[in-house]
Amino acid sequence: MAFIKFNGAFLRRAGLGACLAMAAGIGWANQSETTPSAPLAEPETPGGPLVMRRLTESQYRATIADVFAPDVPVTGRFERALREDGLIAVATSHGSMSAFSVEQYDVSARSIAAAITGEERRAQFVPCQPEAETKFDKACATKFVEQYGTRLFRRPLAAQERDRFVAVAKAAQQKLGGFYKGLEYALIGMLDSPQFLLRMDHAEPDPSRPGSIRLDGWSKATRLSYFLTNSTPDAELLRAAASGELHTHEGLSRQVDRLLASPRVAVAVRAFFWDMLQFDGFNDLFKDPTIYPGYTVAAAADAEEQTLRTVVSHLVREDGDYRALFTTKKTWVSRPLGILYRMPVATRNGWEQAEYPADSARSGILTDVSMLALHSHPGRSSPTLRGKSMREIFLCQKVPDPPANVNFSIVQDAVNRPGSTARMRLAEHNDNPVCAGCHKLTDPLGLTLENFDGSGGFRAKENGVSMDLSGALDGKEFEGPQGLGQALHDNPGVPACLVEKMYRSAVGREIASPEEPVLEYLLGRFQSARFRVPQLMRAIALSNSFYAVKEQPDTTPQRTVAVAKEGERS
Repeated sequence: MAFIKFNGAFLRRAGLGACLAMAAGIGWANQSETTPSAPLAEPETPGGPLVMRRLTESQYRATIADVFAPDVPVTGRFERALREDGLIAVATSHGSMSAFSVEQYDVSARSIAAAITGEERRAQFVPCQPEAETKFDKACATKFVEQYGTRLFRRPLAAQERDRFVAVAKAAQQKLGGFYKGLEYALIGMLDSPQFLLRMDHAEPDPSRPGSIRLDGWSKATRLSYFLTNSTPDAELLRAAASGELHTHEGLSRQVDRLLASPRVAVAVRAFFWDMLQFDGFNDLFKDPTIYPGYTVAAAADAEEQTLRTVVSHLVREDGDYRALFTTKKTWVSRPLGILYRMPVATRNGWEQAEYPADSARSGILTDVSMLALHSHPGRSSPTLRGKSMREIFLCQKVPDPPANVNFSIVQDAVNRPGSTARMRLAEHNDNPVCAGCHKLTDPLGLTLENFDGSGGFRAKENGVSMDLSGALDGKEFEGPQGLGQALHDNPGVPACLVEKMYRSAVGREIASPEEPVLEYLLGRFQSARFRVPQLMRAIALSNSFYAVKEQPDTTPQRTVAVAKEGERS
C-alpha cells in the first residue's frame, strides 16, 4: 500500500472516492505547516520482507559495462517491463520470467562471453594464461571464475559454485578442444544464472538484536550500489561489505558519501526519473505524420533525452531545488527539436544548452515536448491525459480509468468543428456525474496546456478560437503553463510524492502502514535540505529503514522448495 501527503499526513491511496473528495475542494496543507525547523529523528520501523528483484535493462547494461567494458556487446532483446503502482522498480520484485526472456538472456550471455574470451580481447579480460591453449589449466580457470563470479554475483562464490563453473570450463575444453572455449562456456553459465539476473536479498542473525535478522553485507552493498549508481557494487564497496564496515554507521557513511561524489550518481538519478516519468511509453508512441510532420523519429528520441538532460543538469550538476523543475526556463535543444520549438540551434549534431525566451509560454519540464506528446493522442492533444499524468506522476494521486461505457464520440466528433475548443467539448463530459468527479481533477490542469498541440508544438488558437488557459490545483487558481508550473512548485504534495516514489524505488516494494512515519521523516529531511535530490538520496541510503528486514513465514510447498534447491545445483 502506498501513501500520499495530504493535509499534513500520509494517507492510503483511494480511487473514485479520492476524486470526489478532492474535486469537492479539499486542499493541501500549507507548506509552512509541514516544514520542520530541524530534521526529525528517524522512527523505528519493522522493515519489510526479503526481496528478489530482476535487473532492469539499464541495470543489466550498466553492470556488463562496469564488470567488463562499455563496448562489450549486449545483443539480446529485453521484453517490455511491467509497472506496479507507477514504477517499474517496484514491479521487478513481482512476476515471472518468460521463455522469451530466458532465451534472450542467453543470446546476450553468448555474445558477451564470446567477446571476453575471443582472440582479439582475451588478453584484456582473462587474468592469466594457460600453460597450453589445447589443455585444461585448472588454476587459471579457477582464477577467472573467482574474479568474474564475485563481480557478477555481487558476492564471493561458495566453493561448490566455484567448482561447478570450473567443471563446466573443463568439460567444454575437452569437448571443443580449446581452453578459452572452456572459459567462454563457464562465463555463459554465470551470466545465465539467476544469481546474476536477480538481485537476491540474503539475511543473517543480527548480533545487536537477538532473535532478529539483518541484511548481510553483500546484500547491503548491492542495495546501496543499485540505488546510488544504478549498477553493480565496485571493488571498494565489495571490500567494505567483506570487512563488515557497512554494518557500522561510520563505514556506511563513508561509502554513501563516496558514491554520491561519483559521476555515477547522475546515472542513478537519470534512471529513476526515466522510470518515474514513464518514458518507456515512448516505445509505443505514435503521431500522425500528416498532422504533425515535424514530429519525426529523431525528434521523439531527442524529446526524451532533452527532459532527462534537464533533470540531471538541474538536480545533480547544479544541485538545484527539485520544485524548480516545474518553473525553470533552462533546457537543452538539438537540431530536430529546434523545428518543434521554433528555436535556432547552432549545433548540427549534438546538444546545446538554451533558455526558453522570457515571453515564451514554455516553462519547466511540463512544457517539454516529451511530456506534452507522451500524454496526447496520435492526432490531437488531450487535457484529460495530461492532467491525469500530472496527478499520478507528480502528486501520487491515483485517478481511476474511465468506465467501460463512456461515450468518447462527444469529444472526438467535434475535434475539428469550427469554433470548437477542448474546454467546450470536455464541458459536456462534466454533465455526466459518473465522469465529472475525475474530470474535475484532471481537466483543470490539462486545459492550461492547450496552447500546445498533440506533438508538443505551440499554437495560439484551436479551430480559429483563442483558448481559455485558466486552471486550478487544489483550490488555487492560476493562468496558463507558467501558472501551472508555479502551482506545482508551491504544492507540498509534489515533494511528498517524490519522497514516496524514490523510497519505494529504492526498496523495491510497496510500503506497509507501519512504515508511514519513515516517509514523514524522509520528507522532513528533504525539506530541511531545501529539496535537494542528492540529499534525499543520502537520507534514504543512511536510514535504518532502507536496510531493515523481517522474517516472513515460509508458505512455499515443500515439493516446490525441493525443485528450487535442485535447480541451484544444476
